[in-house]
Amino acid sequence: MVETTLNYLAPMAERPYYYTYPPPAGVPGRNTHGDRRRVTVRDARALAHPSLDVEGFALVPLVSALADAYDPDAVRRAYYPEVEALVRRTTGAHRVLAFDHNVRNTDRDAAESDLSQGPVRYVHNDYTQRSGPQRVRDLVGGDEADTLLQRRFAVINVWRPIRGPVEQAPLAFCDASSLAQRDFVPTDLRYRDRVGEVYSLTYRPEHRWFYYPGMRADEALLLKCYDSDPRFACFTAHTAIDDPTSPAGATPRESIEVRTLAFF
Repeated sequence: MVETTLNYLAPMAERPYYYTYPPPAGVPGRNTHGDRRRVTVRDARALAHPSLDVEGFALVPLVSALADAYDPDAVRRAYYPEVEALVRRTTGAHRVLAFDHNVRNTDRDAAESDLSQGPVRYVHNDYTQRSGPQRVRDLVGGDEADTLLQRRFAVINVWRPIRGPVEQAPLAFCDASSLAQRDFVPTDLRYRDRVGEVYSLTYRPEHRWFYYPGMRADEALLLKCYDSDPRFACFTAHTAIDDPTSPAGATPRESIEVRTLAFF
């Protein structure tokens, strides 16, 4: 258990937005303000059996044959099938589609910045009630998407250290059962070619935060970022945190996260 500061969204009247690229001249890159809150982040390894459908997260073994996480083609060719099989095995989904990924590293050369990004240090959820189904339409399209959307589906992120154990900027996540719909604020992500939508989060003291200390490269964290069935956990807010127990000279975090659609 650690005490740390999380960056929530300060309540605001207008709709929040972030530019993912340099904005037009005279336009702020974002219109949000942070609400920094001290919270307790508990050791999830002490939990008996957390699940995707109740708490919104689960830790599972994953021994990967991926040789180079910084090679996007190799990730798609070798790692996506491993992740799809893992999600099928863990959830019982009849079909899983891995559709994109992020590599995060606080210590890559600037020349290689197109291959990795730094950890995200604000509380968010990757999809919303609107953008979850829209992702199916964007990726599958047509009559097949309409058919798939008639049944349950989920967006599940698979997060894994490239090298372990994680000593710096671990990923923390909020027990989905401690979240309320009023905590979620639809937020525009403005790309060059489209506008996406994620949830930012406002603070409530009832939020229960967890992390897995010292995650290894043979461990994968599954996070539920959308579920079309309201009987199950739907959103699992998450953020990188500053861990006060990190040793001096801690190894910079390297991680890979794959987003998947799971159809039931």
